[in-house]
Amino acid sequence: MNVRRLPTRTLRWALCAVLVIAPACRRQSAVSAEKAKSSMAELVKAAREDVAQVRSGLPQGAKYLLPLFSTSKPASDDPHAARSALETARNKVQDLRVAKGTFFAVTDEKSVVIRDDDDQDTLAGRALLPEFAGLAPALSGQYVETRGSMPEVAGVRGRRDGQWLAAQPVLQGSELKGLYVMGWSWAAYAYRLERALSSNLRSGLAESEKMPLVYVYLVVDKDVYGTPISPEVNAQAIAALSPLSKASATAATSFELEIAGREFGLAVELVPELGKGVAIAVLRSET
Repeated sequence: MNVRRLPTRTLRWALCAVLVIAPACRRQSAVSAEKAKSSMAELVKAAREDVAQVRSGLPQGAKYLLPLFSTSKPASDDPHAARSALETARNKVQDLRVAKGTFFAVTDEKSVVIRDDDDQDTLAGRALLPEFAGLAPALSGQYVETRGSMPEVAGVRGRRDGQWLAAQPVLQGSELKGLYVMGWSWAAYAYRLERALSSNLRSGLAESEKMPLVYVYLVVDKDVYGTPISPEVNAQAIAALSPLSKASATAATSFELEIAGREFGLAVELVPELGKGVAIAVLRSET
């Protein structure tokens, strides 16, 4: 007798139909969405701590840049001294040593970068205004957090990336000498959070459990940024949901979706510390 095997999904729903006394079978995407929500608290906590380190560290570090502006010649004429000052500022302040920034730089009083901490010094000579329009109050002596987009500090190639930026005025008395700035690209920051999440999940797995497929994204207004190797189709599917319209800053909001024939659960939560209209998103699928 020939026996025809039913597809796995058909068998699963057939089993649900037979077990009428048991609770209704749940879609795999619903299970993933619930588990994605349970991961959100640790990521939001990490983001808040990351921002707190910057807010504490930059004002402390700025004083170590003052000697750069105390000589008779312009600071921009001595890039080696600027690099040394950047290294000193970070090494002297514990919060900056552990900060998750992907770039540090010192600018003149007009926001033109004198030197950054990249070996290629890719930002040198570039004005941060107007690419970071929210930076303007820093030129009036205020600490600022803002966002923008500069290809020189992108964390991914071949697609658009944006950056979160913090700036501390370097003041001599009340006179503005320059800015001490640091930040991270959204793609690089998604990678930082995704690694942390994957590590925590892996360490908590029972011997018989399989590692789920997980991605972390940053939703910034209408844009969605993932790690350099995350599938762009995932970001597009998240963007199509317009998740910020339903997201909250007090609890994660979940969604169910299908991407390329695979069921996923999505959790999204606003993180005001990263700026208005910024949320962390966890996309998960059981394996």
